[in-house]
Amino acid sequence: METETMEKLLLMGDEAVGRAAIDAQLGGAFGYPGTPSTEIFEYLQEHSRKTKAFPALWAANEKVAFEEALGMSYAGKRAIVTMKSVGLNVAADPFICSAITGVNGGLVAAIADDPGMHSSQNEQDARYYAEFARVPCFEPANQQECYNMAREAFKFSEEHGLPVLLRLVTRIAHSRAPVNVFTPDSPRPEISLPPQDSLGWVLLPGVARKRFPELLKKRAVMAEKQGAAEWNYVTRYKDAATRKKGIIACGTGYNYLMEAFDALGLRADFLKISFYPVSPTLIRNFMEGRGEILVLEDGYPFLEERLLGLAGAGPKVRGRLDGTMPTTGELNPDKVCAAVAKVFGGMPPQPYFTKPDIPERPPMLCQGCPHTDTYHALNSALAERRPARVFSDIGCYTLGALKPHEAIHSCVEMGASIGMARGAADGGLKYSVAVIGDSTFGHSGMTALLGAAAANAPVTVFILDNGTTAMTGAQKSLSTGARLDALLAGLGVSPEHVRVITPLPARHGENARVIGEELDYRGLSVIIARRECIQILGKKK
Repeated sequence: METETMEKLLLMGDEAVGRAAIDAQLGGAFGYPGTPSTEIFEYLQEHSRKTKAFPALWAANEKVAFEEALGMSYAGKRAIVTMKSVGLNVAADPFICSAITGVNGGLVAAIADDPGMHSSQNEQDARYYAEFARVPCFEPANQQECYNMAREAFKFSEEHGLPVLLRLVTRIAHSRAPVNVFTPDSPRPEISLPPQDSLGWVLLPGVARKRFPELLKKRAVMAEKQGAAEWNYVTRYKDAATRKKGIIACGTGYNYLMEAFDALGLRADFLKISFYPVSPTLIRNFMEGRGEILVLEDGYPFLEERLLGLAGAGPKVRGRLDGTMPTTGELNPDKVCAAVAKVFGGMPPQPYFTKPDIPERPPMLCQGCPHTDTYHALNSALAERRPARVFSDIGCYTLGALKPHEAIHSCVEMGASIGMARGAADGGLKYSVAVIGDSTFGHSGMTALLGAAAANAPVTVFILDNGTTAMTGAQKSLSTGARLDALLAGLGVSPEHVRVITPLPARHGENARVIGEELDYRGLSVIIARRECIQILGKKK
């Protein structure tokens, strides 16, 4: 990393990653929106719009985004792909396989985890994916490290010929701090395409069997690499009273540890971890002679579990698994302060985070939202039709589960609604309904509808076409309007059972009638509820 500061900017962690990619001479950006990762791509997209320096277009889903980024890497250019934690589930196939093909131009996957589930359906930890794929992972502790590590990740990717995972968490992604940005990289020499006769990117079993041991050798080198010392290092203090105990702080846990030290007025030896794989030698040397080790990490007990194996009969490992830290939820200064006080002694100060003494207000659909009128008409049509269940997908419309609508009965993951509705219908449910947004339909609903159309399954599918990807900030939808109509025809849905309604109070009676007709049809029907998102309409006006 250069030492001469070009300027100091106030950036969110997401924006710092985006700026780092620009300064690293990015060739292209790819991604699918999902909180808390969205702002990385939006920062890059705005720069692309102004400068035309590189392409930056939202993909249909995370798998496609990763494959597009891998293709750009194959062509010799640096690429970044962005998504939230659960999006990596969708992209897991190309992500894991890319570790065996390797990369050509630097490839960075910026994955934003959501401990505490602020806007996600689980707390999954992307570090496990990095371990599973056997690829390096950087985990920044603050916004400056978001910038520094993202730039380093491109170089590291090219040096080792591997994709690199950059793991952020919600608090880092969405909080702001001053960031020193440095002189952009010099224009990079052209990287040639892989030779035409090279089989390295052709994952036939015989090729994969040869390349996988090479991947494992690279991993061993990375774990012990001297360069990792910049991110994984030990800080020791002369205070003998705390020498028999130590702390391992991962990523944002390091920030909270510094706050806890100041609040408690103590210091203790600690090992900061921001790069994986971690050297077993480094960890063993730090643990040697100690009776207790406290592990601070945001997300799952990823490192803590591995320490239990390394410790053997050595120090007691404390963290989420033994109850020293809460087993779920994100880290914060209060939790870390309490854990440090429990291990090292001292009285925690007054909590930073206190729940306000005001009634909580659950989330709700916007006033004037078209989904409200769709659910009103659907509830009316289902009132005398039993048994019935409505399988929803992920989007603003998932709020239809709450009062006053209480119109949906499931929401599992992106694209699940149509497949679940078909399975329930095959299991004997008479009125089986799926609700999915236009953008989510393009993301992962089309394949399920293809199968349902081929079987003419007795399912009624609602596609809520509000013309945008509303929940994540109104990004462009790839499957709306006339394009959506053409997709349905191409997937084989019977034209006479594709009905379009306009969800408005004035059309309630007509809409309920149309819905009732399709519910009674014993085959596949699709109802498009088409009206523009009220937020987009307001911006246009």
